[in-house]
Amino acid sequence: MSAPAQITILIPDPDEMMFVTGNNDTNIDRIEREFGVKIVSRGAELRIMGDPANVARVGELVSAMRTLSDRDENLRKPALERLIGDAKDAPIGAPEQLREVVATTVRGKRITPQSANQRSYVEAIRNHDLVFATGPAGTGKSYLAVALGVAALRDRKVARLVLTRPAVEAGERLGFLPGDLTEKIDPYLRPLYDALYELMPPERFTRAMERGEIEVAPLAFMRGRAQPVFSKVLTPTGFRLIGDLAVGDRVIGSDGRPTEVLGIYPQGRKPVYRVQTQDGASTLACGEHLWAVATASDKRRGKPLRIVQTRDMVGHVRSAHQHRYELPVLSQPVEFERFHILMDPYALGLLLGDGCATTSTTPSFSTADPGLVAALASSLPNTEVYRKGEIKLQIAGRRSNDAFVPPEYLCNLPEVRLGVMQGLLDTDGGAVRQQGRTCRIQYTTTSPRLREDMVFLVRSFGGVAYWRTRRAEGRKPGRARGRDVHYRSDAYVVDIRLPAGIAPFRLARKRELYDAHGGGRPMRFIDSVEPAGEAETVCIKVASSDSLYITNDFMVTHNTLNEAFIILDEAQNATPAQMKMFLTRLGYGAQAVVNGDITQIDLDKDQRSGLVVAREILREVEGIAFVDFEDRDVVRHELVARIVRAYDRYEKK
Repeated sequence: MSAPAQITILIPDPDEMMFVTGNNDTNIDRIEREFGVKIVSRGAELRIMGDPANVARVGELVSAMRTLSDRDENLRKPALERLIGDAKDAPIGAPEQLREVVATTVRGKRITPQSANQRSYVEAIRNHDLVFATGPAGTGKSYLAVALGVAALRDRKVARLVLTRPAVEAGERLGFLPGDLTEKIDPYLRPLYDALYELMPPERFTRAMERGEIEVAPLAFMRGRAQPVFSKVLTPTGFRLIGDLAVGDRVIGSDGRPTEVLGIYPQGRKPVYRVQTQDGASTLACGEHLWAVATASDKRRGKPLRIVQTRDMVGHVRSAHQHRYELPVLSQPVEFERFHILMDPYALGLLLGDGCATTSTTPSFSTADPGLVAALASSLPNTEVYRKGEIKLQIAGRRSNDAFVPPEYLCNLPEVRLGVMQGLLDTDGGAVRQQGRTCRIQYTTTSPRLREDMVFLVRSFGGVAYWRTRRAEGRKPGRARGRDVHYRSDAYVVDIRLPAGIAPFRLARKRELYDAHGGGRPMRFIDSVEPAGEAETVCIKVASSDSLYITNDFMVTHNTLNEAFIILDEAQNATPAQMKMFLTRLGYGAQAVVNGDITQIDLDKDQRSGLVVAREILREVEGIAFVDFEDRDVVRHELVARIVRAYDRYEKK
């Protein structure tokens, strides 16, 4: 048997000494019973005597107790209860661990991990992109996750903080509750709001909610980032209906390259909005659908694109009479698949612009520009080009109002599309100078289809195109051979902006004018967001790193949670399908914390918990952390832990 040992601890602060010893020495009495030691408190000294191992352990315990003395009263009692109870079973954490501050509330209270499992939980969140935490209520799962999420948002480690709960009653069964939708769902989300209110100043919280930096919503609503099934999505072979896509198909991302579809999630019938840009492009999307946008202040400060929901933009598309939200355009030309073509694309563009190919005569090409004749001759080396006669104003008999670009030229490699566009612009287009502004491109045609084809070509290169109609009726007629020649067809004028590096002209005089004055930067702004009824909807997840894909009219849209800190609270009430949807929606740079109490499942008896299923499936997946809390981790009133243990004993019987 070891010789008795003795240590003396100096505690000069009377309040700290009182906290350690307890009222009427209650803590001393308990520690003496638990460890079989003798403790004497005299003035500023605390003398501990007994078995050397037990004396050393009690010394560590007292040091840990002292770190709790400056905490909030409501936190000290349960923490002290747990610390004494656990001291015999596990080593006491180092004082610096017990003093670690995760966050500070708006009232100045410090939030610190108060048990070994809580410290493991904090470390897991800091070191893993996906963390599952299970355990009884009151163990700090939600609060610590929100605290770390607020810190990540504050430090700009993420762009958004998303808090969600699978509120069982917040789905389709809310009709009997009074109030609007927000009033109906808020009670289910109140614990998350309460945590945010404690951790963020009111003005900062309000501003973050308005900017879309913080989202609090039921899981059923958060997942519904969807478009109608009849919306179009750009693929390597052209536009397809989003409802016809399947996992494994490829769509076009914001960089113009094909990217794989990783998930298809039907969303049912939902209210939708029409999102329209200032150049006339539009598409439909539900209120929760995501858009990557830039604001003027974001661009001035060099900030990345922010992610907003459709409903966030309703009524807020302008700021001081200026467009508020700028959408990104394609960063590179679209890479369609290669199609076999029978004619040089530039020659085709020239013929569509100034040619006559009715098949009733030999195809002709009418122009007053010798440069175009030479260009056509060089593009058709096996074709004889000769002067037919005097130049005619071919307005009445050209049959140009039904011309179009064949699909195999529209959806082909960038060099093919560029050749067609250059041919059209060299014949019926030109550079237009503006006082004090960069040079724009203007194209005119009498064919509605050719107008649409030009817009398609421009947008496929990341450009922006506007068009207007010049009516035939009322226009001053042209002159040919001394007499008036009236216009038979409306003309369509297309104004074009192309990105740097895309040369719109081959004809020297047009190219030189354009190069001398520059083409400006294509910009596309959200012009309006209006309700558009209801529709059957679906959402997709794509493999591109930015989660952007191309929808109707080459609009760049977003459908995954990128650079977000996402907390799924009360996850035991998520179905397996909801859990899979949630986990597969994680985007680039995103981090998720999933927590719940698997003993408190409110789903129907024949429905398994998605949290339970996910734990079974993902236990061995690398990069995912699992933390299991116990009743001794409860940080609420000291009675809560005792109540939890009592219920556990009763249920085991």
